[in-house]
Amino acid sequence: MIQLTSLRVAAAAVPEATLPVPVLLLIAVLAIALLLFLIMKVRMHAFFSLIIVSLLTAVAAGVGAKDLLDTIVGPFGKTLGNVAMLVGFGAVLGRIIETSGGAQVISEKLIGLFGEKRAPLALSVASLLFGFPIFLDAGFIVMLPIIYTVARRVGGGLLRYALPSAGAFLVMHALVPPHPGPVAAAGIVGADVGLVLMVGLLVGLPTWYVAGYRLALVLAARTQMISVPELLGKPKENQENPPGFGVVLGLLLLPLVLIFMNTGFKTLQATGHVPEDALWAQVLIFLGNTPIALLISTLLAMYLLVVRRHEGPIGGALEKVVDDALAPVCSIILITGAGGIFGGVLTATGIGGAMASSLQAVGMPLILAGFLIAVIMRVAQGSATVAGTTAAGLMAPAVAASGDQSPLALACIVVAIVAGAITLSHVNDSGFWLVSRFLGISTKTALSTWTVIATAIGVMSFALCWLLYALVA
Repeated sequence: MIQLTSLRVAAAAVPEATLPVPVLLLIAVLAIALLLFLIMKVRMHAFFSLIIVSLLTAVAAGVGAKDLLDTIVGPFGKTLGNVAMLVGFGAVLGRIIETSGGAQVISEKLIGLFGEKRAPLALSVASLLFGFPIFLDAGFIVMLPIIYTVARRVGGGLLRYALPSAGAFLVMHALVPPHPGPVAAAGIVGADVGLVLMVGLLVGLPTWYVAGYRLALVLAARTQMISVPELLGKPKENQENPPGFGVVLGLLLLPLVLIFMNTGFKTLQATGHVPEDALWAQVLIFLGNTPIALLISTLLAMYLLVVRRHEGPIGGALEKVVDDALAPVCSIILITGAGGIFGGVLTATGIGGAMASSLQAVGMPLILAGFLIAVIMRVAQGSATVAGTTAAGLMAPAVAASGDQSPLALACIVVAIVAGAITLSHVNDSGFWLVSRFLGISTKTALSTWTVIATAIGVMSFALCWLLYALVA
């Protein structure tokens, strides 16, 4: 109960607008337009473009000189703290699996089960299952070597395989507990997490098939063919002694199991089934933190796929693997951190909170208001989890004042909120840069594919959720 209260306070702590809402809206629109101009027309590197536009936006919004550096550095450090280790460990794990031939082993098994024509479906289904316990960014990085290998073998362009996988991860990350967005929103609104899980799956599975899989295939076919980048190195062709399928699958599943253990025990602690001061539970929760889970899996992969299989003295083989894996992703890490800066600056202006409050005053249906407020928060600051949590905090008093809502209706409101929180992913979303840079696509291509898929998933899941709400409310 203490945790839910603190979540509610944190979610409600939205920055107050220091300028009139129309002015703040104009600043945000001009900032995004300038950013797209610098990246797409001037061809300035996204890292510098994001920092320059973030500084100009902060100054235009009235951030003082003494607070300007903190406004920039704070979000940068916070974003990197969440992303840098995850991307680093995930890149090393992916490179080891790719160059050892492990990705080839997994891809052959998937293609054998589904056939070459259904390879995109096989990757999307696998991502849907992997995405239940693991965050989108971590799961997508772990799946990358398999996606790359299937794309090289079957052909047809990278996006034909990568976009259905990313769409599946996004659906699970956005709508389904134990992911933090729906769990936090459920706690704030007072909905039952089990019912949120049920509603999330009920609307999420058809949404995945239509918007996350079918639409992804259509967009991939309409986009210029993208070749597979060499971020994870070139696989060794026709290895005489490839790693076993069980070993590679175990390395891929290990971080998923550890992370699922983390979220599971946290949920049990929150419901009182496991004591919070139990040392064994604290240790298991620590081991299941995403960076720690990936670190453990990466170290195990180093031993099983590099040290144990390396002929002759190990020498600098491990160091070379790590250096070769980290060098290509440094730019991705910096761009992701800079995207966090832009989102943090837009949040600091108070534009999201001001517009959301105005929207609440219109008097529209609760479920629609929750969705639109979450969309505004998503566009304003980028993070889906923050958008969903903040929107839930803003909606909680209105939900409480509306009278008795059935448990299923409350679950529908929560899912509608988190559906809005993934809509319109764009240049201030760190996930936008993570996916686009690992796929080697331009900002324009990312906007016409990833952003469209994210928006379609958000809108369709909300529409299905509103239909269910109309039947049960």
